[in-house]
Amino acid sequence: MAPRASWKGYLKLSLVSCPVRLYPATTTSERISFNQLHKKTHNRINMKPVDPELGLVERSDLVKGYEYEDKQYIIIDDADLDAVRIESNHTMNIEAFVDEGEVDVIYQDAPYYLAPDGAMAEETFAVLREAMRKSGKLAIARLVLSSRERVVTIGARENGMFVCTLRNPNEVRGTAEYFGNIPAGKPDPEMLELAEALIKQKETTFDPKNYEDRYEIALMAMIREKLKGHKPIIAAAPERGNVINLMDALKASLSQSKPPAKSKSKADEVAAKPAAKKAAVGGAPENPLKASLLKAVGKSKK
Repeated sequence: MAPRASWKGYLKLSLVSCPVRLYPATTTSERISFNQLHKKTHNRINMKPVDPELGLVERSDLVKGYEYEDKQYIIIDDADLDAVRIESNHTMNIEAFVDEGEVDVIYQDAPYYLAPDGAMAEETFAVLREAMRKSGKLAIARLVLSSRERVVTIGARENGMFVCTLRNPNEVRGTAEYFGNIPAGKPDPEMLELAEALIKQKETTFDPKNYEDRYEIALMAMIREKLKGHKPIIAAAPERGNVINLMDALKASLSQSKPPAKSKSKADEVAAKPAAKKAAVGGAPENPLKASLLKAVGKSKK
């Protein structure tokens, strides 16, 4: 069965336009979900609309209302909504093009796929797609979804296009309240270099298949055991251990990893200096954090 489009209209660039269809790029249908049941009858509970004065009411009697003052509403019907017609109801008019890196990830909201609507639209669609691909730009446009206009980005993706709705600026909180009291002091250069070496050892190529939902897998295993009539095995929580600070945790983690052999780097030389200093002075390095970093780098290279 063909997927159902969330929106149908036209993609327009200046005088060039083609009919397109918009489809959700993600789904939650595979997630485990629970229904609310009565604890004795196990009948599924139906959520029904209730009026404080009338009690249960029919859904056909419900209307939309906008609260303009406390407990004061103005009624909005379908005819009112139909009267609010703007271009983006049925047209994604490209207003500008920007570099992909200019769109802050915090503004990105819901992803969609965009495809041509019919064979007659395919040539125009392909020209617009390849023009964006070669220029390395994202298009900025608008469309109406769920009774509100959304600003979107449009870019080439495989044989189609990728659309992402953007959050309104007033939906994004500022950082001052959360980051304002964090000191901006510069870390010790040697410790910073050691931390960068630890990051380097963990570098890999991102593959979402390597990061499956382990909780959902365990949840499904529990459900299957209950279906068989077995009592679920309660998983033991991992031991916390006696972690003194972050560097001790890093040291313990790195001691279990086996990074590929590398040629001697500047980080190795940095790690060797305090060791020589310790032998000469006869004591531990002055900074315990630096000592932990040095040990972590040293153990990870064994």
